Parts: sequence; structure tokens; C-alpha cells
Amino acid sequence: MDKDFFNKTRILDGGMGQELLHRGLKPKGTLWSAQALIDKDCHQMVIDAHLDFINAGAEVIVTATFTARRLRLIENDSEKYFEKINTKAVELALRARDISKKDILIAGSLPNQNTTYSADLGEDLDFIEKNFYDQAKLLKQGIDFLYLDVISSGLECEIALKMIESFNLPVLVGIHLRDNGLLPSGEKITNVVKKYKNKNWLGVIMACISPKAYEAVSKDLQQLDIPYGFKLNAFKKIPEDYAVASGDSYEFDSSTGLSLIKGNNRGNRINVLGINTDLNESKFYEYVKKFMKNGATILGGCCEIRPSHIKEIAKLKNKFN
Repeated sequence: MDKDFFNKTRILDGGMGQELLHRGLKPKGTLWSAQALIDKDCHQMVIDAHLDFINAGAEVIVTATFTARRLRLIENDSEKYFEKINTKAVELALRARDISKKDILIAGSLPNQNTTYSADLGEDLDFIEKNFYDQAKLLKQGIDFLYLDVISSGLECEIALKMIESFNLPVLVGIHLRDNGLLPSGEKITNVVKKYKNKNWLGVIMACISPKAYEAVSKDLQQLDIPYGFKLNAFKKIPEDYAVASGDSYEFDSSTGLSLIKGNNRGNRINVLGINTDLNESKFYEYVKKFMKNGATILGGCCEIRPSHIKEIAKLKNKFN
């Protein structure tokens, strides 16, 4: 692919995992989007979600593999599906592209390999390395580039880049920030980029963050010599001590059809974090417009950002171009 692809304004998709929940997915435990890959009856749901983002104006769709990482599967007694669902996710994204007949790109979501929103990689770094490598190896056939999805420390970024180096694929790096503008590790985004950027980087985005977090670093990002942008979420707030642990336990409530928090569990993001209903389509449009004026060229959404949001910023791109 063109290494300068993100030098021009580009529209990414929104939050696939939460979008599938809105469409009726009933995950077991903390499998979330991985459940839609395991259950054959949900495959069309995944294709349809991709298509709706494409038809809304997304020029890049991301594979639904954020929770298809090995540790999440292990802790939900589903490791046996690891190879099958990662390759299936690429297949479903390719199918959506074929149906759309549009010239869009597919990014392989290579997520953090331990605990989401946390810089803690655990004691076994060999396990983290192996999991980054194994998942990337499964994703690389059929995608246009890898997307490091919600990375929370410089060390995690370094490990991921080392593990995918042999594949020589372009990579978009997604870094998570707290509302104070720092990574969960306490590092500055500019320092991480300057230290670990290599020839395969297509750009860097602030991943699954609030508009407040992006505003905290918008001036710093202008110092970078690579394309940058965001995938904004619509959570009310992610507290600094919050982390989605794959060991979180759920109970399936047959009366509501929902996987609910069991006991003091904090893993259900919506129950704990809430939805920022003020970040509606028009408000999202205004934030994106503001951030574009500050130099952002990679525009997209994460959790709770739906095709209707992407449709609005696609209009914005047309105005600016």
C-alpha cells in the first residue's frame, strides 16, 4: 500500500465490538466481539456492521479481533478457537469489502495482549511476545496493514513492533491516553513516538480516548513528523485506575439476554463507564472539525461510535477537501 496514505485526510470506522452489541450480540463472559466470530450465526452480523461503516464513508475497516487475543480466550475457556476466529475475522472483512465494491483498506486489529487500558504486562513477557507474534501471523494474510490497537506503554509498543518486524507490514500505531494526556504508563505520546517510530509506521492515532484526552495533546502532536489522528470513544469516563481484565467474570441473564457483572466485577464497560450521550453525531462532528484544523488526518471512532457518527465526519472530509 501507499506509505503516504494517511498524509491525506482519511476516515476510519467506529467501534466494532460495541456496534455488535447494539445489533444483538449476546457474548459469554468477556469474549465480546470474539463471540461473533465463534458463532457462525453471527458472521453475517459482522459483515453487515463492516458494510454499514463502509457505506457511511469509512475508507478503512478494522478486523473484529480486539478480543480474539489468546489471553482473553484462555480466560473464557475458548483458546481452541484462537486460529479459527482470527482468520475468520479477516475473511469476513474481505467479504464486506467485496460486497461493497469500494476501494477501502483493511486493518488487522492487533490488540494489547494483557489487560486493556493498563501498562501492566505481567511477569511473563515471553508470553506477551508470543501472543503478539502468533496473532499477527494469523492476521497478515489478506489485510493491508496492522493496527496496534490500544497500546498503553512504550514497552508494550516496543514488544509489539519487535514481534511483527519479520512480517514487514505497514503499521498504524494506536496509543491509549488518560484524560491527562499521558499513557497509562505515565509516558508522553511524543516521547514514545520519537523513540519507537520506524520505517513501517503509517502514522499514530490516539486510541479509544475521550475528546478531553486528545485536546490535552493536540499541540504536542503537531511536533511529530508523521500523520496523526484518533479513534474517539463515547464513554462517560475511563477512571485512571480502571482496567478491563480478561479474568473478569460475568453471569448471563437469560431474562434480559445480557452478560452482567457478577459480584464486584468491573469488566462490563458500559455498566461501569456509562455512555456519553452528549457525544452525539453533531457533537462528534464538531470535535473532529476542530481536531482537523489542528492537523489531524486520521479520523475515526472507537467504543460507542456508530455508522451514523462516521457518516457525519465523512461529510466533513468532503467539505475540507
